[in-house]
Amino acid sequence: MNRRRVVVTGSGAVAAPGTGTDDLWKGLQRMPDGPGPYLVKDWDPEPWIPLREHRRLDRFTQFAMMATHEALEQSGPLTVEPNRVTVSLATGIGGLESLEILIHNSDEAEPRVSPFLIPMMMANAAAAAISIKYGFGGQVTTPAVACAAGAQSILDGLRQIQWGYADAAVVGGTEAAARKSASEGFKAARALSLSGTARPFDVDRDGFVMGEGAAILVLEAEEDAKARGATILAEVLGGASTADAHHITAPHPTGDGAERAIRLALQDSGLTPGDVKYINAHGTGTELNDRTEGIVIERIFGDSQPAVSSIKGTTGHGLGASGSIEAVAVVEAIRRRELPPNIGLTNQDPEIHLTDIVRELREWEPGAVLSNSFGFGGHNTVLAFGPYTG
Repeated sequence: MNRRRVVVTGSGAVAAPGTGTDDLWKGLQRMPDGPGPYLVKDWDPEPWIPLREHRRLDRFTQFAMMATHEALEQSGPLTVEPNRVTVSLATGIGGLESLEILIHNSDEAEPRVSPFLIPMMMANAAAAAISIKYGFGGQVTTPAVACAAGAQSILDGLRQIQWGYADAAVVGGTEAAARKSASEGFKAARALSLSGTARPFDVDRDGFVMGEGAAILVLEAEEDAKARGATILAEVLGGASTADAHHITAPHPTGDGAERAIRLALQDSGLTPGDVKYINAHGTGTELNDRTEGIVIERIFGDSQPAVSSIKGTTGHGLGASGSIEAVAVVEAIRRRELPPNIGLTNQDPEIHLTDIVRELREWEPGAVLSNSFGFGGHNTVLAFGPYTG
């Protein structure tokens, strides 16, 4: 099939390190203020959403609306038919706060339940809100493949444009599930850090730290972006998804599914391992994930490994939003010609044979990038980006 080239013309984000891509980028360079969860501080949605509206939106939808506003502002007005714009907005859990309120209120002797609570908690609420606000009438979906969801939304939007079903796509993920109920669940699953500090690839890592936020990319067919004179930030070269078919929480012990996802993403993008200049790792800070991801990268790239870093030492693990937050970081790395550091790493685990983990902000000549996202259930999604070459 003769696939169309797909480019990024806008990005927006909110996460613990900062609100807006500029502040997010600055925040990726420093240690968090204290132990997690890593939350968006002093969140006020009113600059982007009127009070009468945001009171009817769960926090996860508010995050998505802010990030979409920033991304579309940067992109500039789309000139394609609105019904040719797809929205793919991922989440892992959805409106957890609204769900907790609904359960609490319905358990009262005389239940007083707001009619807005169901639409506030729905996993598709953020995608629907964006479609309604901007009048985008193309396909609107909500991937919910755990921690791979944010990346999967980008891959889904890419395919819609490549295959001619859409001309533009608003894609990304959002999550606001860093609440006690979720924390206790992850703690029981022995995935959560007891120290409250995220340490990707460190010998003393003890689990992931919960985070929250949202990130959005505006994707367009290359010819449409060029025709309207849009500033092109990067190109989405390709991607792939696989399943471990192994365990509901643990990754495949040899990384079979993750390796296939990376190799298929390279093939889909027309890349060889030697073409890759940077990998944004999933790097959660859990014992099994970090070790398995290191094994896979070593096996594929051998002695010619590219630079690698995980940004979860600053963002925490944003669950369904993590892959999209990391994709925005990749686009910013290409645009700014800098690589984000692997915050939280003091002593690299000697069993993880990564040869070039980025420890400090590093200047680089942008090239092909892989962004890995691996989720509970064995979901693996890998995206490939690169600088736009015209």
